[in-house]
Amino acid sequence: MVHKKYSRRQILLAAGASLVVMAVLTFYLWHLTENVRLGYAIGRSENEKLKLEMDILNLKSVRESLASPGRVEKIARESLGLADLRDDQVVYEKAK
Repeated sequence: MVHKKYSRRQILLAAGASLVVMAVLTFYLWHLTENVRLGYAIGRSENEKLKLEMDILNLKSVRESLASPGRVEKIARESLGLADLRDDQVVYEKAK
């Protein structure tokens, strides 16, 4: 059996084609792994966003309970010693 001799040009062409194929495959694999990585990052961000939205709702409910008129009146009367106005403390102005 006789082996065919390849010219230098054919060897360089085959080597160049092999490099191009390897580069394309490498880019393709990088692209896939980057998509997966970004997918995980998006999932983590969405979970964090949901957690923060729940925290916001909880803080709003705490704010509403702290600012309720009954609680404010209780603090004003007990802690600050405020009382209802007497009639002699009210001053009425005539409308112009």
